[in-house]
Amino acid sequence: MNWRALLKTVPAVVLVVDVLIRLTAVVTVPRNTRPSSAMAWLMAIFVAPIPGSILYAVLGSTRLPQDRRDKQRDVNALFVQVTEDVPSLDTASSTDPAPSWLPSVVHLNRRLGSMPLLGGNDVTLLPDYLASVRAMADAVGAAKRFVHVEFYILARDETTGPFFDALLAAHNRGVDVRVLYDHWATIRNPLGPATRRWLEENGIPFQEMLPFRPFRGSWRRPDLRNHRKIVVVDGGLAFTGSQNMVDDSYNKPDNIRRGLHWKDLMIRLEGPSALALDALFLTDWFSETGDFLPTAEELPAERTSSTAVACQIVPSGPGFEGENNLRLFNALVYGAQERLIIASPYFVPDDSMLYAITTAAERGVDVQLFACAVADQYVVYHAQRSYYETLLRAGVRIFLYEEPTVLHSKHFTVDDDIAVVGSSNMDMRSFSLNLEVSVMIHGAEFVERLRAIEDDYRAMSREVTLDQWLTRPAAAQILDTVARLTAAVQ
Repeated sequence: MNWRALLKTVPAVVLVVDVLIRLTAVVTVPRNTRPSSAMAWLMAIFVAPIPGSILYAVLGSTRLPQDRRDKQRDVNALFVQVTEDVPSLDTASSTDPAPSWLPSVVHLNRRLGSMPLLGGNDVTLLPDYLASVRAMADAVGAAKRFVHVEFYILARDETTGPFFDALLAAHNRGVDVRVLYDHWATIRNPLGPATRRWLEENGIPFQEMLPFRPFRGSWRRPDLRNHRKIVVVDGGLAFTGSQNMVDDSYNKPDNIRRGLHWKDLMIRLEGPSALALDALFLTDWFSETGDFLPTAEELPAERTSSTAVACQIVPSGPGFEGENNLRLFNALVYGAQERLIIASPYFVPDDSMLYAITTAAERGVDVQLFACAVADQYVVYHAQRSYYETLLRAGVRIFLYEEPTVLHSKHFTVDDDIAVVGSSNMDMRSFSLNLEVSVMIHGAEFVERLRAIEDDYRAMSREVTLDQWLTRPAAAQILDTVARLTAAVQ
């Protein structure tokens, strides 16, 4: 073999491969991808064709496998069929008149996520971390028929012990207990593996969501995660929001060393919408196990209290064709006439969300954003800071919750009668990569109670002004700008 001649051909082969990779990327990458993301991927591939193309092959697609998307479509069709007699907007469920634009948003949510707006729900706010765990434990302790649990992070520790004790007691007295948790997020927690063993040893049925086991036939993009938090008891009572079932330090040594602790918001929901949350749990159970568990034949009775509200459950994630949460959020932002208050620990919007929020501020809406003064995710922290100048120039007021608390609540209020509470951040990960759940709530009294929580946030935060922001250290400005480049790569 003439090694010298062979070596001479290597540069030519490399050049051909390089050109082919670039040409293929130009044709394939922009397909069904938002322009900003496509440009970021093309830049990565053109700078380093072979590593960039390998990275794109692993992380480029934001879709779940076809069989998962087929299951979601089948379930969506079933939801529409069994709820076809539910009114598109039940104004009788609330004493408050609906804004003129709300029916179109309800229709949007119904079209994208298949869930109807349901009236007659009592919703309790749970802003205290320990009280929220106790409330969920008490509900499980009173369960008679079934308990369905779904969390992004599930860890049995000193804080969450009462909840797990209640689960075991319910299981032992014959209640059907089923547990879902995100595989990658939970297994990375220091107590995640021990929690799995505890479930196995006690015979509690559980399933890991979106397991990443590439050598065991479970290949998919590794950072497609199920970020939902749901507990349903007997079909008429449910909990959801931003809080994981884990200690507020997340049991991580670095968090404990820094004194970091998480502040969240959960809601306790009684009424017909609890069954809609259960339907979402059953969808995820079916997607992971292939077992279709029938939901209740009838909706729970509407609550008749003076504080009853109308709720619409909005599921989102890569199992759907559209970005359901992003579309909902944008629609509500454009609907705002007087006030828009947003709480999001990770605020890295796409262009459409950034334009919607800054446009609202420019047209005179009082727009306020609550974010964190402390970083628990370094790159995301600096990426979100890169948007502050644009927001401040548009007139958005920004409040940074004082450290060492990580304000992890995810909600916003629109004017005086519409709110959204759920698991979704306002970032492109939640819009495109995570399975999320949001609850749109119509009721002035509920919004007033949520505004009181926002007032508490404001009292514990410092407001950022444009002049202050423009004088931050040059090194911080460079970090913010560089981190922003990663935001478009999905």
